[in-house]
Amino acid sequence: MTKILVVEDDRSLRDALTYNLRREDYTPITAEDAESALILARQESPDLILLDLMLPRGNGFDVCRSIRAFSTAPIIIMTARVEDVDRVVGLEIGADDYVTKPFALRELLARIKANLRRVAMDRGLEDEAPIEHDGLVVDPRGRKVVIDGVQISFQPREFDLLAYFVRHPDTVLSRGRLLSAVWGHEFVGERTVDVHVRRVRAKLEGTGHSQAIRTVHGVGYVFEIAPKPSPSS
Repeated sequence: MTKILVVEDDRSLRDALTYNLRREDYTPITAEDAESALILARQESPDLILLDLMLPRGNGFDVCRSIRAFSTAPIIIMTARVEDVDRVVGLEIGADDYVTKPFALRELLARIKANLRRVAMDRGLEDEAPIEHDGLVVDPRGRKVVIDGVQISFQPREFDLLAYFVRHPDTVLSRGRLLSAVWGHEFVGERTVDVHVRRVRAKLEGTGHSQAIRTVHGVGYVFEIAPKPSPSS
């Protein structure tokens, strides 16, 4: 059974989520504060985490950051905050998705299914050989990125995005295509793509590597393979 950790201090909402998750044949585990959320995330190894931002004994941002140190399970943030900065911060510290309260149950379930489907697809690619482009190596099995012999840390969704880029070099990819391929559903906005591309791009450029993700204005992005210099005559 698929285990979902529900981290929510509002008892009525927590009970409603638990009830509906059981109806969908998931196994819910609940936590009502930051401390118990971290304990259960370690002990139960949930397949997905629903995480409220406003929690007793801590906050959701710190919980998300701590979980990412030992788990790649998808994290969906549930927040009553509507400011873009909160959403961006959540994505930057390792969350995979977010919903704004009050949310429709149908939307939340769709996001859960899409994130679990992505994980299943990733597992199906575990036997794929490492992809290499001029010193950049992306290893789907180990979910590792190595640049010029140095391993670089990527968050789970950043890795998925980079892997998709390197599978489609020199191809202009629209934000809609990236949303469908990497996030798997329409509920996440294009801003989410931009945030993750910016982070992936910064990590590539931070190594001084020659390959780059270029913005194609009005369309999307392209992962460019740097042309090799012609041999001297």
